[in-house]
Order: sequence, then structure tokens, then C-alpha cells
Amino acid sequence: MSEITLRFPDGAERRYPQGITGTALAEGISKSLAKKAVALVRDGKLVDLADPIEADAAIKIVTRTDPEALELIRHDCAHVMAEAVQELWPGTQVTIGPVIENGFYYDFAKAEPFQPDDLPKIEKKMAEIIQRNARFTKEVWSREDAKKYFRDKGELFKVELVDAIPADQDIKIYSQESWLDLCRGPHMTSTGQIGKAFKLMKFAGAYWRGDANNPQLQRIYGTAFASEDDLKAYLTQIEEAEKRDHRKLGREMDLFHFQEEAPGSVFWHPKGWTLFQTLIGYMRRAQQRAGYVEVNSPDMMEKHFWELSGHWENYGENMFTTVLPDERVFCCKPMNCPGHVQIFKHGLKSYRDLPLKIAEFGKVHRYEPSGALHGLMRVRHFTQDDAHIFITEHQIMEECLKVNDLMLSIYKDFGFEDIFIKLSTRPEKRVGSDDLWDKAEKALQDVLDEVTRRSNGRIKTALQPGEGAFYGPKLEYVLKDAIGREWQCGTTQVDFNLAGRLGAFYIDENSQKVVPVMVHRAMFGSLERFTGILIENFAGHFPLWLSPVQAVVATIVSDADDYAGEVAAALKAAGLRAETDLRNEKINLKVREHSLEKVPVMLVVGKREAEERKVSIRRLGSQAQQVMGLDEAIAMLKEEGTPPDMRG
Repeated sequence: MSEITLRFPDGAERRYPQGITGTALAEGISKSLAKKAVALVRDGKLVDLADPIEADAAIKIVTRTDPEALELIRHDCAHVMAEAVQELWPGTQVTIGPVIENGFYYDFAKAEPFQPDDLPKIEKKMAEIIQRNARFTKEVWSREDAKKYFRDKGELFKVELVDAIPADQDIKIYSQESWLDLCRGPHMTSTGQIGKAFKLMKFAGAYWRGDANNPQLQRIYGTAFASEDDLKAYLTQIEEAEKRDHRKLGREMDLFHFQEEAPGSVFWHPKGWTLFQTLIGYMRRAQQRAGYVEVNSPDMMEKHFWELSGHWENYGENMFTTVLPDERVFCCKPMNCPGHVQIFKHGLKSYRDLPLKIAEFGKVHRYEPSGALHGLMRVRHFTQDDAHIFITEHQIMEECLKVNDLMLSIYKDFGFEDIFIKLSTRPEKRVGSDDLWDKAEKALQDVLDEVTRRSNGRIKTALQPGEGAFYGPKLEYVLKDAIGREWQCGTTQVDFNLAGRLGAFYIDENSQKVVPVMVHRAMFGSLERFTGILIENFAGHFPLWLSPVQAVVATIVSDADDYAGEVAAALKAAGLRAETDLRNEKINLKVREHSLEKVPVMLVVGKREAEERKVSIRRLGSQAQQVMGLDEAIAMLKEEGTPPDMRG
């Protein structure tokens, strides 16, 4: 019998008979490992433990508590949920059920709608199926046998799925005792390995294959974890996230609203616009210190321009267009970069002019399906703190590291210090030669290696194959918020393609025309989205420098009205955003209302405070009061209200 060489995670290599399974491999190592094993990683790919290993490979035996097992736990749980639904409601058709971030879902075609009290019924039935500890087994069927089986069962959506599988791929059927489904796999060895740490979250509507012209289905979302402690922590995070929902806080704080006549577009209210402009002011100062020049490019340009840039071919389905009476087609810009290339081209540039850093707070327009819109987090019209750095190839490392350092310092000012950086490489749909992509990807990998070295490994990194922009690879900066959620914000992209497609060049030291390299850079990313992230991160309780209204001067009695006006004027003169509340209402009502609006500081004044020229300070979230002289209070609040980048 032929032998193969298997390499283990510790680097050890051993010879085994060709065709050995992961199950036999684990049993040969130890009985305890065989009991814990649920799957195998073979050359970086997760596979069934029962699959034969036919060639030399790097392998890892996966146990239920390994990170790789979480996706399997959720995948298996989705299958168990589908079986439970069909046991409870025979005749229900099962369609598609993938693992998603933080959980899974399955779509069902059911004659009657699910009811809210059906979720616990399904969970109870799932627990019974898991308790049975049915083994997962895989078979490969012929295409015709699979279609006949599902057609005979009335599973017409499954028949369509079989037809959609490419001819060169196997038709895999996974069974858990008598119940089976069409599935790519892999799975763990039995339903019992799912455990008890699962929960069904909600129902939703969905169209078959996401197309509104297709039948509407009923979706059930669920989640599962390796341990009940992990599930409890996740559910607590969900509960906390609901309290922090920026849409809810946006209403309470009177920051913004949305309406049907402008889907995916923000109506900023005065307080929200103040917050938005505070962010722009902060970023504008940071960019000026870093040597950027600010520009503004047109919101709409002719379609031909976007064809030259490559956007029309690679991004056209996401672009808004309009046809003028003269039949010229114009497009609302989805990105600022082509406009910045035009500004670079205006006037001859020399290598001595590089790096040239062009920045814009540009409004961009991208079509998102209605179902994907989500408050400030997913909109159709948004503002980017966009910049493009035109450089020579030799300047890539230096400039990308400068961007990284600036980005990290900015996130730190907003309280984000747990940063994760992902390198996204060439997508299938792209422009440019493989040689240029090789250079761009190597350049960013070198930058990432240096960032990791400088941070002594504190900054974690990951690779995202195929997730780059169509014109170049990118580094994505992911922030972790106050309740542990991750948000992708800033990006750095190295682009050898776009400038050349649009005819940009500079004159090098040998008087030759050379196409510049472009570094695309955004730090907040979408300012709308970053505002939403901040609202949820701080639960609306902004640090004083960021709060739209920093202080409210509230009176206890009308005799203090004049003094309240004097206090507010002094606060404004010190550069603070202050308002007065002179209503003839009890002070407790005033405190309660302004607390709901998340005003960080209230200065309460009555007759005594007016006579002694003092104020009683109440902080948001605290019952304590601090009485101090007016001048001392203003000096303290002025220092607190100064943006971090402007402090001495």
C-alpha cells in the first residue's frame, strides 16, 4: 500500500497509509484525542473527519473547543434546526442555510407564517435531536438521483439548487439518521457535539436567492457557541447593543432622522450636524499637520470618465446615473479618487513635488439594496475623509507607515486602542496586470510586517484573500468598541493602476514621464458610519470635547435667570457649546430631560449661586453635585472641552 507524509502543527512529519481518515489518525494518536476530535484541517481547508487523505498534506486535528470548530457547531446547528422545523411542520420546504457572522440562518417555504411563540418550540425539538446524538454521514449521489429524491419529497427549491451546482462538482448529501440535506459540508461527527449553547434569535422575511421577483420565504436566525458562557456573553452583548442602538439614541438626542422620500440619506439636525462638523474639524487639523492639501471635486461626471477609470466595468451596478436632454450620461461619484487624479494632472508635476497628498471630505453615492440599509451604518450617500497620496514606488513604505501612525494616533484620541489590521488581496474582478498586483501586495505585506514589528505583536493581523478593491490591495483597520464589537473603519490601498488609466504622470530625475503610485487612504472611512459607531461606543455619553451640547445652565428659580444668561455667555466666550434652560419647571424635571439628551454637564443656579457667583455642577450619570466659583468652573470645563489634538 502506498504511503503519504503528513505534517503536524508542531512541524513533525510522519508516514501513514494512503487513504487514512482523520478518525483513524486521531485514534492512532490517543483515545482521548479521538473522543474530542470533530474535524480535520487539511492544507488549510476544513474537511470531514471521515474523509480519506490521499496525498501528502499539512494537517491539524480539530477538537470542539478549537476556533476552527465554531463554524462547524453553527453549521450543524442549522441542519438540526431545519430537521426540527420539518418534524414540527411536515410539508415545509427547506431551502438555504449558511453560517454567517455570529450565527446562522435557514430559509423555509411554509404555507403559514411562523409565530413568535414558535421559537421556543423549535428550540425544544432541536434539543431532542441533539440529545439523540445522530451521526453525520456523507454520501455522493448522482445528479438525477438527487433531483428525483427532492422532487418526490416536494422539495422543489432543492431541485433548483442541484441544477445550479457546476457539472464538475459532486452532489453531496449529509444525513443525520433519517433526515438529510444537500450540503457542501463539512460537518462534525454527530449532532451531540453541538452541545447546549444555542439560541434562536428571530424571524425575518427573505426572497429566494435574494431576488424580489422570486417567492418570499421565512427566515429563522440563530446562534451557537462552544460553551454556554460564550453564548451568555454574546446575548449580554446583544442586549447592551440594543440599548446603545444609534438610531434610538439619535432620536433621543435629536441628532438626525431618515424618511422614505430619501432612502439611505441622512437628515442631520442641528445637534447632529454639530457633532459631524466637530469630527471634520478634528480630521482637518490632523491632515493639515500631516501635510495634506484639501480640495473638492465634482459630485457628478460623465460616464465616459468612469469607463476610463475602470469604475463603470467593475463598480457600475453600484452607481447612480442620469441622462440629460442631450443624451449625455452622467454618474454620481461613488469614489473621490478619479477626481483627485484630474487635480494632480492639472499642471506638470516633477518627482520633487512628491509625495503630493490630496484630501477631500467628499460626498459619494453608492446604491445599496433597501434591505441592506441600516441607519448611519449603511447608507447610500455618505461623506468620506478621503485622501490620495501620489508617490514614487520607492516612497510606498515610508508613506504607508506615516498613514498607519496617523491613523493609530487618531483612533487613540477617540478611545480605540484595540486595533486589528487585515490585508485584503486581489479580487477576481479587477484591473491591471498580475505583475503590478504582485508588487502592490508585496508592498503592503512589507508595511504590515513593519507595523507588527513596531507594535511588538500588540496589533493583530489577518489575511483576507480576494477582498481587495478592483484597482489595488488594501489594509483594513478594524476597531473594537466598548462592548467588544469589531468595526472596519480606515483603509490604506496601494494602487499601481488608476493613475495610469487616467493618463497621470510626473517627470522623474531623468526627465522621463513616469506614472505615479497612488495610496488611497481613509481614516474615519464613512463619517456617517463613524458617527454611528461613536454614538454606540459611548452610548451617547460623549467626552466633553465631542458632545454637541457641552453644558446646559439650568435655573432653580426665575430670580437666577439673568445670572444663568451671564454664565452661558461666559461658557460660550471660553469656546464651549452651552445653552440655557430658564423654563418654569422643577429642577429635577430639567435634569431628567437633559440626561435623556445625554448632555454631559449641567450647571444649576439659584438665588444663592447668583449672589455668591457660584455654580452647582452635575455630571451625566452621577447624582453628586460639585459647587465651585464661576471662574474656576469655566476654566475646568474649558480644559475638558478642548479636543485632544489641541491640548498642550
